Amino acid sequence: MKMLEEQYVCLKCGYNVINFYPELCPFCGAPNDNFITAEEGTRKYRIVSSKVNDKIIRLISYPSLGLKHSAYCLKVEGKNIWIDCPSIFSKDLEPMDKIIFTHNHFLGASNLYRSYYTAFIWIHKKDSEHPLTAHHPFDKKFEQEFKIMGIQAFHIDGHTPGFTIYIFEKTLFICDYVLLRNQKFILNPYGPSKPTMEGAKELNNFIKNKDINEVCGFNYVMDYQKWETRFLKLISYGY
Repeated sequence: MKMLEEQYVCLKCGYNVINFYPELCPFCGAPNDNFITAEEGTRKYRIVSSKVNDKIIRLISYPSLGLKHSAYCLKVEGKNIWIDCPSIFSKDLEPMDKIIFTHNHFLGASNLYRSYYTAFIWIHKKDSEHPLTAHHPFDKKFEQEFKIMGIQAFHIDGHTPGFTIYIFEKTLFICDYVLLRNQKFILNPYGPSKPTMEGAKELNNFIKNKDINEVCGFNYVMDYQKWETRFLKLISYGY
């Protein structure tokens, strides 16, 4: 497949750089000898899927790439809705109708999926205004919390100004707001610490009466009760 524009993928983090070749990755700072073209990425990597439940599929790059982040495909009302996007483009996937983002760090190859599959891309307006997103196209920049096709969006700010979590049926999509490191939870340190903790507490108020079975993070899927126990310790005691 011929890409329509100049585009590179950082092997250190997976960020896609569109329309220019910087000296350093604008996301992780890696020098550009760590870049491959998007076309190379399509040739060398593929997207593999694994089942979370009957309506949710986890999508990851194989071999593992960069920060090894996951995207998720929700099968709802005969449509495929993605939450976040893989770093690598593949034309072998089922067409997706929308790609909705938690925040602006995992935009992946969304511009290529948008072009090839005519998928509509949604992101919070505050995150659409970040310099990292300057070359990425968006079809809807939302400012209010919303519910569409059974997917509920809740804006918590913190890690990024527009960070938005989602709940679909009994699954919570948290991306990298809460990180699992060495079997311990931490709040994402790459952002203002106080607003991130405040956002985590808002999240707790939002979900504490919800019926949730599992949590989908950027590199894990976890039983909710196990996740909640660790999360409550994190926001109460900081560990």
